[in-house]
Amino acid sequence: MSAVVAYARVSTDDQTCENQRRTIAARYAVSKWFTDDGVSGAIAATQRPALAALLAYVREGDAVVVAAIDRLGRNTIDVLSTVEALRAKGVSVVSMREGFDLATPAGKLMLTMLAAVAELERENLKARQFAGLERAKAEGKHLGRTKAIDDAAVLAWRAENAASIKATAEHFGISAASVKRACSKA
Repeated sequence: MSAVVAYARVSTDDQTCENQRRTIAARYAVSKWFTDDGVSGAIAATQRPALAALLAYVREGDAVVVAAIDRLGRNTIDVLSTVEALRAKGVSVVSMREGFDLATPAGKLMLTMLAAVAELERENLKARQFAGLERAKAEGKHLGRTKAIDDAAVLAWRAENAASIKATAEHFGISAASVKRACSKA
């Protein structure tokens, strides 16, 4: 007997899979749910705990339903290899947002195109982020965390006390690597 298996994923811990679950449950009688909470789509499918468990769970004749194809992954190769692994097991894949069954030739064509568009959009997003960072640097804005360690104070205390790296780290409550960095800058 075939089963409807659903997969949902959100990229950050402050997001929830609830909307995806409701969308899928409104149309399908799901027998088993797999959800990856706070797992980026950029992580390979086999490295995501719930998707790896889904791949091990499904049987021939089952249908895997996702709210949108980008829930399976963000890069074309990973999405296609995931779908191919499911198809090799005799499992069909249905993407609700895009409205197609990926087991059909037309569905596979659409999957390839949509996954490529999603990957292009991700690359465009990275390019926009990089351009924004470059603009901020050009404007003299400080990027990143504020330095918490005063390198000169660490170096001076260590020299005054003829202290080891370990003792200096303990005195300042920092790591040995931080002490080494502070001392190498002098």
